[in-house]
Amino acid sequence: MKRFIHLHELAREEVLDLLALTDRLETADPQALLRELPGKILALLFFNPSLRTMTSFQAGIARLGGGSFVVSPGQGSWNLETRLGAVMDGTAAEHVREAIPVLAGYGHALGIRSFAGGTDLAADLADTAFEEMAAVCPVPLINLESAIDHPCQALADWRTMEEIAIPSSGNFVLSWAWHPKPLPLAVPAAAVHMAALRGMEVVVLRPEGFGLPETVMERARQAAALSGGSVRETAEREEAMAGAHVIYAKSWTAPAAYGLPEAEAELRAGLRSWCVDESWFAPARPECRFMHCLPVRRNVVVADEVLDGPRSIVVREAHNRMWTQMAVLHRMLHGGAR
Repeated sequence: MKRFIHLHELAREEVLDLLALTDRLETADPQALLRELPGKILALLFFNPSLRTMTSFQAGIARLGGGSFVVSPGQGSWNLETRLGAVMDGTAAEHVREAIPVLAGYGHALGIRSFAGGTDLAADLADTAFEEMAAVCPVPLINLESAIDHPCQALADWRTMEEIAIPSSGNFVLSWAWHPKPLPLAVPAAAVHMAALRGMEVVVLRPEGFGLPETVMERARQAAALSGGSVRETAEREEAMAGAHVIYAKSWTAPAAYGLPEAEAELRAGLRSWCVDESWFAPARPECRFMHCLPVRRNVVVADEVLDGPRSIVVREAHNRMWTQMAVLHRMLHGGAR
C-alpha cells in the first residue's frame, strides 16, 4: 500500500484485510508491537485544526516503535501556498511544491490534512488541491481529511460497527444535522460510501435542498451494488429511522448554495429541530446506536441525553481511529508483508 487517500480506491476485501490486521495489532503484546516499525518516521502536515487525527497518528506510530513530527503552517513554520500559478506576494513564504518533497524526505510516510476550499464545488468534489499535493509526494501518503473524503474516519467507523456486531446488512441512517455554519462534505461522503461498501441498507436523511451531490451518491450506489447493499435518500424522518441499527449525524453544506453563505443561511433557517434527541429513535430498533466523527456541538447537533446515554458510541469510534490507522501504517511501512 503506497497511498491511503480515498476509501473508494480500495476493494472491499482490502478493507476487510486492514480490519483483520487492526484486530491483530490491538491484541498483540505491546512490547512486540514496538518492534514492528522501529525507526520509521511519520511526517504530519496539518493545514487545519485537529484533536483526534493528530494525536491518534502520533500515538499509533509510537506504539509501533516509530516516531513522528507535526507541521502546522503559520504556527511555528512558514505559511504555505497551495495554488498552482500563484503570485506569492502575500503571507505565504513557501509553496507546497517544495515543502512537501522536503518534509517527505525527513520521513518514511506523509499525512496531509487540507479541508475544502468551500467556494468551488466541482474542484472540491474532484479533490483538486489534495491531488495536486499528492502528485509531488514521493513517499507513501495518507489523507488525514481532504475536501471530499476522510478515509481514516470511515475505516474507524466500519470497525466500530463490527465490534458491536451491527450486521453488515443492517440499516444505516446518515442524517443531516443543524449547525451554525456550513460544513464540508468530507465526512458525510466518507460515511455514506463506507456503509454502502459494507453492504448496508443506507438512507441519507436530509431536509429539502441538502441532498448530497450526485457524484457522492453515485459512487456510493456503485459500492452498494458490489456489496449487496442499497442507497437512497429522503426528507421523512420516521420513514428513514424505521428499523435503523445506526444513525450517523453530521452537518454539511447545501450543494446549491456552495460558497454562498447568505443563500446557505437562508436554506438552514428554521431547521434547528434537526438536532438528534431521544424522540428520533422511536421508529428505530431498540438497540439503535448513535455515531458521530467528533467534535460535536452538544444540543445543536445532538442532545445531551443521546450523547451521554447508552446509544452513543462516539468515544469508541475515536479510540478506533488509532488502531485502524496503525494497520494502515503497518501496511505502508512494513515492507508490504501481509
